[in-house]
Amino acid sequence: MAALALALAGCATPSPRVSRPAPEAPAPRAPAPDAPPREAPPSKSRPSTVQTGTASWYGKAHHGRLTASGEPYDMYALTAAHLSWPLGTRVLVTNLKNGRSVVVRINDRGPIVPGRIIDLSYAAAERLGAVSDGTVRVQLRVLSTPDSGPKTGAAPPGRASSREGSAADAAPELTARER
Repeated sequence: MAALALALAGCATPSPRVSRPAPEAPAPRAPAPDAPPREAPPSKSRPSTVQTGTASWYGKAHHGRLTASGEPYDMYALTAAHLSWPLGTRVLVTNLKNGRSVVVRINDRGPIVPGRIIDLSYAAAERLGAVSDGTVRVQLRVLSTPDSGPKTGAAPPGRASSREGSAADAAPELTARER
């Protein structure tokens, strides 16, 4: 019995703690020479290159009026208005309802109506099959941006959007036929 008591007493004795140094963090590895470059994560200063939302189109009432880029709006050209992407940006627009796509060039600022992400020219809306609907759900994908040019949403000095003060601004409920 005395041997058992001695054995149990030995188990109750705290063992001495051994201090170990903290493990070193591994050194960062350099990327392999043939590895593709990593894309930087999106930032607040660089807009996303893919957007999904509602598109609308504008036509006759604006035909010939100056756009934010300084060129006259041509409802038969494949162009569009976007609030923040640089003028001259080329964008693939896909109608999510029917899968049709078209490439447009951003040459104006808009849309003015809240909740919309792009205003398409009549020609672009026609190619997407969106003229009769007036608005359509789309996905936008930036294909290219200009090397230089305005990076802000403001029109160049002395230039206004082709749609400022238009009937479409005052009455956004106009149907596609009334445009």
